[in-house]
Amino acid sequence: MTRLRPVLLGVLGVVLLAVLWEAYKLLAPAEGVVIGGLTVLPRTSALAMPHVWDMVARSLEPVTRSPGAPPLWLATLQAALVTLGIAAVGWTIGVVVGFGIAVLMQRFRTAESALLPWVVLSQTVPLIALAPLVRRWGSQLEFGSLHWENWMSVAVIASYLAFFPVSVGALRGFSSPERAQLDLMRAYGVGWWRTFASLRLPASVPYLIPALRLGAAGAVVGAVVAEVSIGMRGGIGRAIVEYAASGSSDPAKQWSPIFGAVLIGLLAAGFVVMLGVGLRRYRRGEVSQ
Repeated sequence: MTRLRPVLLGVLGVVLLAVLWEAYKLLAPAEGVVIGGLTVLPRTSALAMPHVWDMVARSLEPVTRSPGAPPLWLATLQAALVTLGIAAVGWTIGVVVGFGIAVLMQRFRTAESALLPWVVLSQTVPLIALAPLVRRWGSQLEFGSLHWENWMSVAVIASYLAFFPVSVGALRGFSSPERAQLDLMRAYGVGWWRTFASLRLPASVPYLIPALRLGAAGAVVGAVVAEVSIGMRGGIGRAIVEYAASGSSDPAKQWSPIFGAVLIGLLAAGFVVMLGVGLRRYRRGEVSQ
């Protein structure tokens, strides 16, 4: 029961969300809650908030009326897997880059003073403006017979959001050992690299695991936004835009890719949880980010 408790709580959370959705739709006015001419709570019409069972039923129907069209849930799943794969590449790049920056900042205090402000400022750049630039710069690169593809631009944007929490969390973890522990290593004449591998790196795990979760979520968000910004087809971001275009005539359809994006986030977070299970011996006193 202890192991099943997180799963049961997750299922209960989904059921509770569906109940709250239907309760609000039942009790709230069709035009939403308006105060002083400003709508503060959403409308409850069938166009704005379809019933949960309507969305489930629509996911079992074909995407379009064309012969041979796949079911909506299958098309959404395929698009979600495309985005998940790109987000995984971006997350991996972001983890490597963020970890490397954290090691550099820990090793050299001058590097920390020089790089940390830029690491923080990098997250103030809007992705919707950055993604087209990355695509344009990438299209000008040539690596022999290798051509820059749109998915590579999406992966770069995903890594851009993933590296920040990893670099900050890892730096906090590397600096977490107590001074007495560091003095003991110096007393035994242990060099920096061995101190890093045997003391700083294990001590960083309680800080690093939450940072990896944030990085995974950031990679998913970056991948979805980048797909929308550069118009990449095949991913869940593009599906959200395309299905939203038919929202007036088929309101339940546009929610399917949104649920697909949620599924991607859950899978990404679940992977980090599995990674943390393998490192549970180092996770005592885990610090939330």
